Amino acid sequence: MNQAAKIPDLQFKIPVRFNPAVERPEPDEAETIQGLISTMRYVNEKTLADGGHAIRSVHAKSHGILQGYLEVDAGLPAELAQGLFAKPRRYPVVIRISTVPGDILDDSVSTPRGMAIKVIGVEGERLEGSEKDVTQDFVLVNGPAFGAPNPKKFLAVIKLLAKTTDRAQGLKKALSAIMRQVQKVIVAVSGQPNVTVATLGGQPETHPLGETFYSQAPIRFGDYIAKISVAPASPELKAITQAALNVNGVPNGIRAAVVEFFRKNGGEWEVRSQLCTDLEHMPIENAAVVWPEEISPFRRIGCITVAPQLAWSDARSSAVDDGMSFAPWHGLAMHRPLGGIMRARKAVYEAARKFRAEKNGRVIREPREMASFEE
Repeated sequence: MNQAAKIPDLQFKIPVRFNPAVERPEPDEAETIQGLISTMRYVNEKTLADGGHAIRSVHAKSHGILQGYLEVDAGLPAELAQGLFAKPRRYPVVIRISTVPGDILDDSVSTPRGMAIKVIGVEGERLEGSEKDVTQDFVLVNGPAFGAPNPKKFLAVIKLLAKTTDRAQGLKKALSAIMRQVQKVIVAVSGQPNVTVATLGGQPETHPLGETFYSQAPIRFGDYIAKISVAPASPELKAITQAALNVNGVPNGIRAAVVEFFRKNGGEWEVRSQLCTDLEHMPIENAAVVWPEEISPFRRIGCITVAPQLAWSDARSSAVDDGMSFAPWHGLAMHRPLGGIMRARKAVYEAARKFRAEKNGRVIREPREMASFEE
């Protein structure tokens, strides 16, 4: 049975207006968040002890670091002309392409891919903790829903994954090969990949630049509520959508593929918004639910363009992997992150940023303008 058949009425078209009451924190959420911080700190300390350098507790390995521009579309309808997208304008952006694990693994351990976007020069009322900044971050993954519905369930998952940090990479490669076969069976039967299987190494071995990326959890979208997505738009990126990328035996094969692509090509992604039109079928507090496009499709609100460039270098890694952080709470009040997973990210991301800054002796700050990474 397809998703549309499960929904009794597909005539929901009026967007739900934002109201703080759409969020309903669990009574013990603060305790759960402290558990997440402690677990992520374990990952940080383990990788620091083994590698001598503080890295992210998730999405530690970067495969591409890009500079480009976000152009907000002109003539958007009122419900889409919200927050950052209220007026047509061109903004510089930094993009970081990554994979999920908190340790640096060979790319043959195939896990979900991330795209973190930092928009620079954004003015307006700010979220708490970013009052003096002029950036808006979007933290995206190549799947429409999060792997756990809420912080408590996510803590249980991350505790299990944390125990494997920096251990038995050979076993992880073997498990990944098995999980990819399991994923093929799941997709053949259900038509949709399983997020947990992908996280355990069952991500299909495809080119990351052909992926569509999603915020997975909702944000405030001005007067409304939405999820954000970024999808390939230029012919060169569309041509590698679902294209096979065999990186077995090539530890940094994904990075090599990204560098090779942007050595020859530029790229364009479409930025899209999916407005919440029904709180029952598009819940705020369950990030594991895919919001059905049958009742509210993703609609274009702008595009990101990237010129041919050196897509990864030691200098770029130093500037962005070590000198920047990406978090949904870097941004405008009009794009406040919503739901338990997003609320948890505020304190968890901040703790991880402070750990990296302290241990690496680096100042991590929000840029106020675009700068050359190669200087």
